[in-house]
Amino acid sequence: MSLVVPHWQPQAPLESLEFDWSRTAGIELAVLRLELIDPLISGNKWFKLAPYLTAAAKAGFSGLISLGGPYSNHLHALAGAGKRFGFPVVGLLRGEPQDTPTVRDLQAMGMQLHWLGYGGYRARHQADFWLPWQQRYPDLFAVAEGGLGLSAAHSCASLRQQVQTQLDTLGWTDYDAWWLAAGTGTTAAGLVIAEAGEHPVYAALAVPMGHGTDRQIAALLAEAGMLNQGYHLVDACRGGFARVDPELLAFMSAAEQSSGVQFEPVYTAKALLALRRQVEAGYFAPATRVLFVHTGGLQGRRALLS
Repeated sequence: MSLVVPHWQPQAPLESLEFDWSRTAGIELAVLRLELIDPLISGNKWFKLAPYLTAAAKAGFSGLISLGGPYSNHLHALAGAGKRFGFPVVGLLRGEPQDTPTVRDLQAMGMQLHWLGYGGYRARHQADFWLPWQQRYPDLFAVAEGGLGLSAAHSCASLRQQVQTQLDTLGWTDYDAWWLAAGTGTTAAGLVIAEAGEHPVYAALAVPMGHGTDRQIAALLAEAGMLNQGYHLVDACRGGFARVDPELLAFMSAAEQSSGVQFEPVYTAKALLALRRQVEAGYFAPATRVLFVHTGGLQGRRALLS
């Protein structure tokens, strides 16, 4: 039976965000709170998944198969979507079997898991990687790691409209820049496409520069025919993907207490800390209005903060 595409178009609230460091510099911040759209399918993940559901349904597939790590926000959202909307999902995981809160959630939500080992996972970029899995699961549509792809970027472009329709609630008529964490870079590329040079997009990289995200953003924009359209890459990884240090944790705790917004240390807290450093360095002029995108991922707090 073919997958039925759910008619679900979640809206995220746009709220003012203020810290001592932004107030001192005269910078106005607002946050698009994608983490609030749904308890299971939170953050930017639904916007990346939605076009693959449409493609799967059109091609007659019954569900989706994708891959990620044992703490993957992408797989967590995919499993949540499968549970919520009633379609089968399979996850291919990096490494050897592990017991993490994320993995337990994936199993509880009905996702079928396969552990690839580390060598098997590194092979995911090879041209024939998907062949044995398509033979094993011929009814499932394959989705790249993290939902990477131009269709997903175009879907994320809709976030601009969500902001535009809520600016008046802040008393704003316009804004000056976007700031968000970047893993695959798909959401950042989508915003660059949506803006078409009108407002710059700052992508705070969760992985070291040169480890793929920069190339992926460039490739998505090239595929969309939009080169050099006003985006900036910022090193926010603090020495490596998912590396956590005392300064970061202290900053995150203080930011949460000040704002009442929860963050997590892999993407959103690192992006916010990188923004603070740029603000304190005088990169933005006083009265600049910056949109911070909360990309979700709060399910990952459990293991990283334990």
